[in-house]
Amino acid sequence: MSSNAIITLRKKPNKLGQFPLAIRVTKNRKSNYIYIGHYVSLKHWDEKKRKVRKSYQNADYLNNLLASKLSETLKVLLELQTNNTDITSKQIKKEITFQNKGKSFFEVADIHMRELLANNKFSRLSVDKAYLDHLLNFAQSRRLSFQDIDETFLKGYKSHLINNKSLSERSAVNHLILIRTLYNRAIREGIVDQKFYPFGMGKIKIKFPESRKVGLTANEIKAIEQLKNLTKEEQHARNIWLFSFYLAGIRIGDVLKIRWRDIYDGRLHYTMNKNSKLVSLQLPEKIKPILKSYEAFKADEDDFLFPELKKATINDLKDIFSKTKTANKRLNRQLAKVANKAKIQKKLTMHIARHSFGHIAGDRIPVQMLQKLYRHSSVTTTMQYQSSFINGATDRALESVVNFE
Repeated sequence: MSSNAIITLRKKPNKLGQFPLAIRVTKNRKSNYIYIGHYVSLKHWDEKKRKVRKSYQNADYLNNLLASKLSETLKVLLELQTNNTDITSKQIKKEITFQNKGKSFFEVADIHMRELLANNKFSRLSVDKAYLDHLLNFAQSRRLSFQDIDETFLKGYKSHLINNKSLSERSAVNHLILIRTLYNRAIREGIVDQKFYPFGMGKIKIKFPESRKVGLTANEIKAIEQLKNLTKEEQHARNIWLFSFYLAGIRIGDVLKIRWRDIYDGRLHYTMNKNSKLVSLQLPEKIKPILKSYEAFKADEDDFLFPELKKATINDLKDIFSKTKTANKRLNRQLAKVANKAKIQKKLTMHIARHSFGHIAGDRIPVQMLQKLYRHSSVTTTMQYQSSFINGATDRALESVVNFE
């Protein structure tokens, strides 16, 4: 019987609600799937044309990639059928996967980076590029094979990152996680045999060190609120920081995207960039003077609340990411000056607004309520996040022992 291969969208979504693109190889009514590594939302997929719609950012790039992958598959399929008419769909998939044998680590990494770009994951792209640059600096060759990345190599690389690059233990572990991710991909695609896998039991274990989250106290935040001698730039940075803090530590990427239309009925309504979750929060009284100070600059309801993205190309996600990253650095520089004037020794950044909310919440707010405020997927995540700030019980226990006469 005849065989064929088509591009298809699998119906099992990832955590972000996006669906994987794959090549379906069918022989004798039995199908196997070769995953391409890209995910798109249903609204961006044209089932009839089996293409990504133009509404998707980088649609042309992704459709060209899909056409190229399908063409390669059909070529191999034709060769296999010419030599063996009884070959199964599973054997076809195995043979196509075998074509990847011999690819170096950085060749697989390049594919990974192109996929991040095509899927508009600019934050991850920026981080992973830095990680790969560190690895290339250590390996001194782009021809690094997966077999070369053994336990000895990884131990030496981790030591290099900590001792020569002055990275933290946590940061070094993040570097290893990227290597593990690409190694697993290479195994799935038949590039390297499972027996060479350097991670797991009795080998290199990925273990996150406990990280200490630092948040401001209520008195330190009051000191920031009451500052009078601020420059225009410092006052703006303080406004954005307090806006984030007052609303349970909204991430800077979400704060800068807020528009005036998102504020109505005394609430803020927005979609979290990290996990696409819808959020609705009541506006505290303290936040209203901040909003009032920016009303004079409002062009219309569609305008951004804060000015950082007013000149961004709205449909260009890369431009928005770039301007957000630049704004975050600029705001953090001003926040350092604010902290100095408030006589705060802790490092004041936009990210610490979220930690400060958690620090003051401590164990006074039920963890289920904090989960809703943080929009965590599970209460376990909230408990892990909040563990750095829950000290009441241990403080009382310590005091009960040492406070004797």
